Amino acid sequence: MVVGLSKRDLSRKRKSLEQKVHELEEKVKKNPLNKQLREELEEARRRLEKVED
Repeated sequence: MVVGLSKRDLSRKRKSLEQKVHELEEKVKKNPLNKQLREELEEARRRLEKVED
């Protein structure tokens, strides 16, 4: 059984993901050759897109 998230939960999740994306962007700027960080950033952006839809 799948239970949907409330608007409040979605807003918290979106805000949390936005913060994570921002932090990862800063880390990638400092170390652009780190492939793991770039992949983590891409994954976080994808998750953020799914939450916004």
